Amino acid sequence: MAVPTKNMAVLKAPDGIEPKSRALPLQVSSEDNGELCFQSAQCKSKCCHRNDGLSLARCASRAAENQECSPLTLYGTYYRCPCESGLHCDTDITIGGSITNTNFGICTDRNEKSVSD
Repeated sequence: MAVPTKNMAVLKAPDGIEPKSRALPLQVSSEDNGELCFQSAQCKSKCCHRNDGLSLARCASRAAENQECSPLTLYGTYYRCPCESGLHCDTDITIGGSITNTNFGICTDRNEKSVSD
């Protein structure tokens, strides 16, 4: 923080007036599918999806079994939604794919036993 000097003016709000906070309130889990979003935390489905880098992101349903998916990431938006609860996104995670958000896979049920004859 800068210490006021002889040539600096210090601005103070008048008595009884509180300065407004510049922080934006984050609405968590409130948007329905189809609504615009910036981060997945805003969506009830927890998936803020965009078709490409230039499109607007909208809340979307999570991927069902055998659908294309993205593993959970720290990014706020996805090009493919993560899997529904109980499913796993079967993909090979790479550093390049993590940076470009292109680690796509297929939703599978790990608890489903394969039937061998």
